[in-house]
Formats: sequence, structure tokens, C-alpha cells
Amino acid sequence: MAEDRFSEALKGKHISPLTLDNKWHKLFKNTDAEESQEMKDLEEELNALLKKQGKINSELKDLHRIKSNLMDEIVTNMNGVEDGADKAAQKKIEESRRLINEINERVEGYQDDLLDIPRLIDEVNYKLMLLTMQECYTILQDNTADIEKIGRWIKEMRVELKRNILKKQKMELKNVELYSYMHDIFGGDVVDIFDIKYDVEKQRQDILDRQAAIREEKARAEGSN
Repeated sequence: MAEDRFSEALKGKHISPLTLDNKWHKLFKNTDAEESQEMKDLEEELNALLKKQGKINSELKDLHRIKSNLMDEIVTNMNGVEDGADKAAQKKIEESRRLINEINERVEGYQDDLLDIPRLIDEVNYKLMLLTMQECYTILQDNTADIEKIGRWIKEMRVELKRNILKKQKMELKNVELYSYMHDIFGGDVVDIFDIKYDVEKQRQDILDRQAAIREEKARAEGSN
């Protein structure tokens, strides 16, 4: 099955999230390919996970910054506490420690999430890769079949076109010959009633030249095969 071949081809490969790759989007924007509903669902799921990951990383950065500021405040208020004269400083230290504990709990929760999210991103991205390969493979197969069909039609039409060109030239030559004979037998005045006028020699020469060109082209084609 094609799916098995795709799975084997992707084995051991690390591919960045497809929705972050502009070329992946061009697959469906710059071609006749259309995303299936399943693909759209996977795309939305992957984007949601990436957004969540980005938000958590941003939150962690802010929390680490706040925690650093609180640690600095504790150090600053330590002098007053050591003298035993600054109860306000003691309260500030206690409040800072409480906030640091809350931050530590939140950081721990975020870190647990960050352990799962990359795995989930890889799983959804892998499903999206497989589905992309399957749908593009189907499109390529369908297009190839149409290309071959159209190619056969073009080939047949070329044969038919050449046949009709030869037929046309024979009919034109026949008309020229008929006109020439009638002109010689009955005279120009009589032939004029047919409303057909030919520059007999020019017409005949043009037709013969075209026929010679076709024969020459055919001989070259046969010689190159």
C-alpha cells in the first residue's frame, strides 16, 4: 500500500511542523490541489499546539523575570530584618516568598506541559505529513493518467491533421488541374461562369512545394529514429 511506503520513507526523519513551512502552504495555494477536511482539522490542531507551546514559553520567560525581581527584593529587605527594627521589610520578604512559591508551582505545571506538547506536535505533524503525501500522490496519479490520455489524443490528432493536410492538398491540386484542363478546352470566358479563378502555375507550384516539404520532414523524422 502507498501509505506503508510513505511511512517507511518518513522513518527516522525529523521534519519541522508543516504549517510553519511556506512551501507546504504553496502546495495547496499555487496548484489545483485542495485540502481535505481531515487535513484542515490536523492543520488547526497542529497550529493550536504550536500556539500553546509559544504561549507557555512566553509565560515562563515572564515568570522567571518576576521571580528574579522578587529575589532581588528579598535581598534588599534582608538588612532591615536582621536589625529587627523593620517589620515592614519582614512582611515584604514573606510576601515575596509567597509569590515565589506560587511562581514555582506555575513553572512546574508549565514544565510538565512542555514535556507533552513536543510529543503531541510530532504526532500530529506526522499524521499531517502522511496525509499530505497521500493526497499529493493521488493528485499526481490522476494528473499523470490525464497527461497520458491527452498525449495520446494529441498524437492521434497530429496523425489526423497530417492526413487532412495531404487530403486538402490533393483536392487543391485536383481543382487546379481541372481548372487548367477546362480552361484549355473551353476557354477562359466559359470557365469564368464557375466563379473560380486560379493562377494555375503558382497554385500548382505552391502545392508541390508543400508536398515536398512534408516528404522531407517525414524523411528526417524517420532518419532520426
